[in-house]
Amino acid sequence: MNITDKKRTLIFINIIITCIASSMLATALNTALPNMMKELSIDMATGQWLTSGYSLIMGIMMPLTAFLITRFPTRKLYISAVICFLLGLVLCAAAPDFSVLMSGRALQACGNGILTSMAQVIILSIFPNEKKGTAMGWYGLSVGAAPVIAPTLAGMIVDVFGWRMIFYIAAAIMILSLVYAICVFDNVLDTMKKKFDVLSFVISAIAFGGITLGIGNIGSYSFVSVQVLWLLGIGIVAAVIFSIRQFRLTDPFLELRILSNKDYTLSVIGSMLLYFVMMGSSLLLPLYVQSIMGRSATLSGIVMLPGSLAMAIISPFAGKIYDRLGMKLLFVIGAACMMFSNAAMMFIHMDTPIWLAGVYNTIRCMAIGCLMMPLVTWGTSGIELKKTAHATALLTSLRTIAGAVGQAISVGVMTAVAAGIAANNSSAMLRGFNASFLMTSVISLVLLLISVFGVKRNKTNKVLSRDCR
Repeated sequence: MNITDKKRTLIFINIIITCIASSMLATALNTALPNMMKELSIDMATGQWLTSGYSLIMGIMMPLTAFLITRFPTRKLYISAVICFLLGLVLCAAAPDFSVLMSGRALQACGNGILTSMAQVIILSIFPNEKKGTAMGWYGLSVGAAPVIAPTLAGMIVDVFGWRMIFYIAAAIMILSLVYAICVFDNVLDTMKKKFDVLSFVISAIAFGGITLGIGNIGSYSFVSVQVLWLLGIGIVAAVIFSIRQFRLTDPFLELRILSNKDYTLSVIGSMLLYFVMMGSSLLLPLYVQSIMGRSATLSGIVMLPGSLAMAIISPFAGKIYDRLGMKLLFVIGAACMMFSNAAMMFIHMDTPIWLAGVYNTIRCMAIGCLMMPLVTWGTSGIELKKTAHATALLTSLRTIAGAVGQAISVGVMTAVAAGIAANNSSAMLRGFNASFLMTSVISLVLLLISVFGVKRNKTNKVLSRDCR
């Protein structure tokens, strides 16, 4: 890209500020959820949609972002997405009931869906090959650490000011980001005139929505019910129709042919498994501290704080390691740490010190720091530049849906196991908590097997860059 270093730095800083505010709202409500459930008079199955529903709508938006990024000027689209997110924050802060609150979350998800895809495409486009890993590592510090550190801050805010203050603080950061974007952002991505494929968008929305809603309802309805089996069936059929249509179109709404690239496909699968575990565990830990152990939201946040700091330290270094050594080492170490931390949570009991859960969470966050952004950089490195928007949109869409599914299934397993035990008490909920981490341990094992047997030890990115020249 023909862009000065100064302009590149200013745009990158703006992306970081925006992503900190938008990403923190993905998990900040996990800590606040018990208080919100009490004030709004809703149960856990309904309340969890404030986070998993947010991820669902983001997932539906992702395929659309590939079209938006290639059709509209970068600056106008970016600023519009920031405004959309900001309006959602204001609506949530003033929400009198759950329906208004959920509407605000939907607006936030629409804005964040565009911002997340744009951020990755812009970074991968404006930085040279030998610096992409490092840049994505620092970007990962915002999109990775912010959702993990958010519960810590949210816990303190909820105990002192109430849950609405979370949205006021995020709105203040987004206003700063909006003013900054107006001042520094330029049109840094190429655009072209392209017809909007309404049919493909509708089919993709039905596919993503049906699958996620169906799985999300497993904890509340029987598997053969309309709310589960029928929705799942509709979603799967729509996904098949959408895929067939994209392969037949010469100018597809979402380019699926990029899945023929093995590294990209593995990065998509790895990212989906990672988000499944990450989002599920981020919801379970606050429930363990507050609902099972009966402690405060502040303590819940403090338990998660060391993990947030560990991710903040690991993420930039992971990008540098990727630039020097490639993906193999990071993938194996990250997946192994992920599996160990989840397996350890299976054995937590009522007499286990709470700080030990914080240690296991820290190991898990270190694993996330090793994997999150390097997976994206590695997967898209073999995709031609003009298809980067499609590659990031598809990857981000699928991993976001996986995160929503992970949250829904984690809560569903915990609730189902607890309900199957005669005693309706904290011990029963803890058994459900252990069972949920047994499930995530199996998912982590699959991730480890992919890293060991699916990823080849490759040349360093500097060598690859020199070979390409």
